[in-house]
Amino acid sequence: MTIFHAAIKLKKTLLCATLTLGLSTAPLAFAQEALLKVGVTVGPHAQISEVARQVAEKQGLQVKLIEFSDFIQPNAALDTKEIDLNIYQHRPFMNAQNSARGYKLVPVADAVVQLMGIYSSRHNNLDELPSGATIAIPNDPSNGARALLVLQAARLIKLKEGVTTTASLFDIEENPKKLKFIEIEAAQLPHSLKDVDAAAVNSAYAIPAGLDPAKDTLALEDEKADFAVVVIAAREDNKDDPRVARFIKAYQSDEVKAFVEKTFPGAYFTAW
Repeated sequence: MTIFHAAIKLKKTLLCATLTLGLSTAPLAFAQEALLKVGVTVGPHAQISEVARQVAEKQGLQVKLIEFSDFIQPNAALDTKEIDLNIYQHRPFMNAQNSARGYKLVPVADAVVQLMGIYSSRHNNLDELPSGATIAIPNDPSNGARALLVLQAARLIKLKEGVTTTASLFDIEENPKKLKFIEIEAAQLPHSLKDVDAAAVNSAYAIPAGLDPAKDTLALEDEKADFAVVVIAAREDNKDDPRVARFIKAYQSDEVKAFVEKTFPGAYFTAW
């Protein structure tokens, strides 16, 4: 074999090896880059995010939705990197979780406006609430405070001056109807209506239970309240991941806006 022929053979061998290596690693690299795991709570957030997932898929981004049935596990999963994003919480709740559990979670975009309402299966309006009526509120500090602020806006109670997102039952300064409060896990509040005079329920749990925030509430949270806007959350260490920006674009799309307006009229509003 001449030196020339040997050189040609070596060049072909190197070229084949390069092509083989490229073919074997390219799909793996693409898969690692493309798949994004997003945690959502069951119900409206899962439904809305499914539309965003479909939009993202059309744009070349593969998204897997993982559903949770409570308010605690989605942040735990995000912190331990089991998921890349979650969509279900407002900023005060995230801040409280970061402080209490040492998480480093950050909001990367606004998702939807989700309101808390006061519901009752016994009374048709607030005036019917009797003295000593029992009111159920969420048992986590952040959403418990939210419920108290909704009740204050409805003039059923008055909180200490200046107390807002950190309000607790100890901050009630005036309670003319001598309301009694019971703290319940948020997901169970719709089921508590048969046992209490009224309950403060987040729309995320009200709608799956067949309640209509626009029609069934005795009082409804203001759309501009600190707690009303749900955020898309990431960790500090992945907030600049290009996949995150691509998913936000898919979520904040015309398709998602149209779905929210058609499916949840008067109950959910897009926040962009």
